[in-house]
Amino acid sequence: MTAPLGASRSTRIWPWLAWALAIIAIDQLSKQWILGVYQLGDWTPITGFFNIVRAHNTGAAFSFLADGSGWQRWLFVAIGAAATVLIVWQLKKHPEQKLFCFALSSILGGAIGNVVDRLQHGYVVDFLDFYWGLSHFPAFNVADMGISVGAVLLILDEILRARRAKRGL
Repeated sequence: MTAPLGASRSTRIWPWLAWALAIIAIDQLSKQWILGVYQLGDWTPITGFFNIVRAHNTGAAFSFLADGSGWQRWLFVAIGAAATVLIVWQLKKHPEQKLFCFALSSILGGAIGNVVDRLQHGYVVDFLDFYWGLSHFPAFNVADMGISVGAVLLILDEILRARRAKRGL
């Protein structure tokens, strides 16, 4: 598909970058609020299955590698930087693929949001705590939601692409 008159591929990625920026802004504002209101470990019950908490995660998803001596911080920053470059390249290459680009820009916003935390604090600020009885899902944040939603949408996009290819469309 070609770009409309007057619109280059690079200018058509701005809506996707704006979405990523919105995720970053909401993520960082919510984390700053948590840091300003809560001490580490503080929590407020909201419902019978949800709390607002202040948790610090030096690891990745589900606290993977959180027990490291600090080296993991730089590994995750490097992974986030590499993901940023790859995602922006893909957005430039496929700006007309709306679901694909929405998914990638959601991941981009989440990845950058968590990289900002790692660079600023040495850990990621998590604050959303869902639970059932005594079983708690690992606390997470807005950036994590962007990454998770983006990953699910990438899978959906690939399923839809494969179905279209199978039908010969």
